Amino acid sequence: MSHAHSPWRIADFRTLFTAAALSELGTNIGYVAIPLIAVEALDASPGQVGALAALGTVAFLLIGLPAGAWVDRMRRRRVMMVADLVRAALIGSIPLAWWLDVLTLPQLYAVVLLNGCATVFFDVGSQSFVPHLVGREALVPANAAIVSLMATANIAGRGAGGLLVQAVAAPFAVVSTVVGYLASGLGLARIRTDGAPAAGAGPARRLRDEIGEGLRHVWRGRELRALMCTAALTNFGSQLVTVLLPVVFVRELDLPSGALGLFLAIGGVGVLIGARSARPISHRFGYGRTMGMAGLCLAPAALVIPLLDRGPWLVVAGVGWFLCTARMGVDNVLGVSLRQRLTPDALLGRMNATFRCLLTGAVAIGAVAAALIGEFAGAHAAMWVGGVCMALAFLPVFCSPIRALRTLPEGPAVVVAAEESPLPRDAAEAPVRAGQTSRD
Repeated sequence: MSHAHSPWRIADFRTLFTAAALSELGTNIGYVAIPLIAVEALDASPGQVGALAALGTVAFLLIGLPAGAWVDRMRRRRVMMVADLVRAALIGSIPLAWWLDVLTLPQLYAVVLLNGCATVFFDVGSQSFVPHLVGREALVPANAAIVSLMATANIAGRGAGGLLVQAVAAPFAVVSTVVGYLASGLGLARIRTDGAPAAGAGPARRLRDEIGEGLRHVWRGRELRALMCTAALTNFGSQLVTVLLPVVFVRELDLPSGALGLFLAIGGVGVLIGARSARPISHRFGYGRTMGMAGLCLAPAALVIPLLDRGPWLVVAGVGWFLCTARMGVDNVLGVSLRQRLTPDALLGRMNATFRCLLTGAVAIGAVAAALIGEFAGAHAAMWVGGVCMALAFLPVFCSPIRALRTLPEGPAVVVAAEESPLPRDAAEAPVRAGQTSRD
């Protein structure tokens, strides 16, 4: 990739990246700390821990689709700033209530639900803002940088979260999450462009019509539909595995919370390595073949994760978790870049919202399933169901026209194809313009 197409030459992208780093670090500390607050401070059962996880994601099912249409009408930087400030206030109420000795499970439920609503707007706005900042030619390196950032924050944040909970009371560990959100919001204020909607001057349309347009764009394209199904199965399965990990580590195996943070951080290492490898491997072996073979070779490792136990089986499960998350890192970079490349600017918010709604909906359903299976059949049974789903998740992409793609298509016009027609061969083999060779 030439320097002219590097996202790092763009000051606003560098500012966004820094703000996102602070936000992600705090988020991942909270990811570990909040379930541990429920388990250790409030003596929550497996079903209650699962309900907490479900409420954190159900907002995407409730408001995800209209949020996409709203974001397409609004200035994306402002949407993200307001979401950060709202999330900081919500999470900040947890240590305050604990200090006043009034913290309850219903409050935790309310906080994670409302925090999820703010996250809907932040995530949809962010994924729609990146193409606006860097242009379509720099999408792959920009997404590789962002996915690598998320993985690094996963490693540092979840590892630090487990250690912080050991060092101080769990409710005070989430103060780091509050600081991260506040720092992110202040950083976003320095970005010079607002990410104005592409068609802001057009006539007003019914919200239902705009939502339907986004749904049709995703579902009628065979490539986008395959990406959706693979990611949904991955999210559903991984949620079944991870929701009850606090119960397994702390209660069943009597391991310290630091061990849970380390196990989750290993997943972050896998995502990071997969994300950093995605671009050079896809340049050498082909875009679609890289996605297909990563799934075929790495996804079956999910079947060893439910073997989690003390001793050597802890290591075996950790290796399986690492390999599965490496496949997720590859898919995150290549899949997100592909779907952004296939979508016109005016539909980016709705496309991203459709994906986020259905994918996070899969997470919410996975959390509910984990709660039910964990309550009636045990935590390991839920992990076995999740492991099987993760092992099979690669099949929709593997069996789709995506596997034949040598490079990224040139733009949206080549993809909004009818269900019966795959990408034209000449489009699939056209020279890629987004970062083929150089590192970020």
